[in-house]
Amino acid sequence: MSRHVAEITHRLVSSPGGRIHLAEQGTGPLVLLVHGFPESWYSWRHQLPVLAAAGYRAVALDVRGYGRSSKPAATDAYRMLDLVEDNVAVVHALGEESAVVIGHDWGAPIAANSALLRPEVFRAVGLLSVPYTPRGGPRPSDVFAQMDGDEEFYVSYFQQPGRAEAEIEPDVRGWLAGFYAALSADTMPQPGAPDPHFISRNGTLRDRFPADRLPAWLGESDLDVYAGEFERTGLTGALNRYRNMDRDWEDLAAFDGAPITQPSVFIGGNLDASTTWLADAIKAYPVTLPGLVSSHLLDNCGHWIQQERPAEVNRLLTDWLAALPA
Repeated sequence: MSRHVAEITHRLVSSPGGRIHLAEQGTGPLVLLVHGFPESWYSWRHQLPVLAAAGYRAVALDVRGYGRSSKPAATDAYRMLDLVEDNVAVVHALGEESAVVIGHDWGAPIAANSALLRPEVFRAVGLLSVPYTPRGGPRPSDVFAQMDGDEEFYVSYFQQPGRAEAEIEPDVRGWLAGFYAALSADTMPQPGAPDPHFISRNGTLRDRFPADRLPAWLGESDLDVYAGEFERTGLTGALNRYRNMDRDWEDLAAFDGAPITQPSVFIGGNLDASTTWLADAIKAYPVTLPGLVSSHLLDNCGHWIQQERPAEVNRLLTDWLAALPA
């Protein structure tokens, strides 16, 4: 189905944490799009018009702590349970009873847990870049500490409030440019180069970012949008997601090993550390995602998949959506 659609409209809706900002386009069944770190609703700019033209009500939100959404002060206000309830509140605020939820990066576990915890609301789930890994195993902070060795894993680095902010916020635009480039297929460090997911002792993440080049998917104006939002809001709300991983592990104890049974799709990049490190999670999909319709790894693609390869991602998503039960 193809149709003429109106331009993107923006609104704020009430949520348990205050208000959530939405960018909306199209009419039809609701498709909720959830971004990751460090992004915003704008990460879905290539998907909104295509989904709308295909006959869907496409809604991209600013996750709690980002953009024009509320930014609660308490660190523990960013636990997974709260973000799931934000998604539920958005669906209901839009006058809907159910939605398909699609997430990228941190948005993928937010989408997955929305489907797991509230299956009566989220009838199908799409995961981009980060595979579904059911709750289980040791406490996350213990896992990350074991990864550190002589260097510090970036998730460990993000744990202490204010520490990463002190690196990023003096030059938000430059830091974002380097972070995006470090995880993009055409600008990431070559094999054998120091891994940008780790920090030398007494160093910074930025020490290992590519300098003075942007990935092909990121224009100067796109970078301006991202930088403008984070220069205004700071990074604490975004980083607080990482600071709740142990709380999530405790909160979700009753769902240890739980599968997601709704229809699902996974799309990742074969050069993305998220898909290589979590290759076993992808292999486990017959058990963990029994409703999986299809799984795709795009060749020569990095982490920012729906921006690096929008045409392919749009085709895969619209084909999957069209095949879902009404």
